[in-house]
Amino acid sequence: MLKSLSILLLACAALPAAEPLAGTWVLQSQQVNGRDTPSPPLTLRIAQSGGRLQFEYAAKDSVRFDARLDGSPAEVTSSTGRKMGTARVTRDGPLQYRVTLEGPNRPTSNGRLTLSRGSKTLTSESDALAPGGQRLHTVQVFERRD
Repeated sequence: MLKSLSILLLACAALPAAEPLAGTWVLQSQQVNGRDTPSPPLTLRIAQSGGRLQFEYAAKDSVRFDARLDGSPAEVTSSTGRKMGTARVTRDGPLQYRVTLEGPNRPTSNGRLTLSRGSKTLTSESDALAPGGQRLHTVQVFERRD
């Protein structure tokens, strides 16, 4: 019996810890360069599978990627399976993550996802350089819906 308990404890220790970021998030507000900017309804679903997080931004069309938290590149695809670029995700603290999105004919976006204490609100803050050189600073606030 002691041997069975030891094996169970070792197996549990090998499982990755649950990420507080995992869940279903609904966009509540968005600002671009400090101005309130309307957005079509947007849901962000984040599921944990082992050591990976599966992101899906669902609006009229979906954008998906499946990323490790070590900054390694993850393919970003549309809902039709078309490759759109690459994402990199790292943990930046217990309630904060860094996300970089890049792709051909798209500005590179460097962002930070921050969970509130209690993990009820998710704030996405990102910076990008749009075609023509315009700097974009976007802040999106999501509420947990699961």
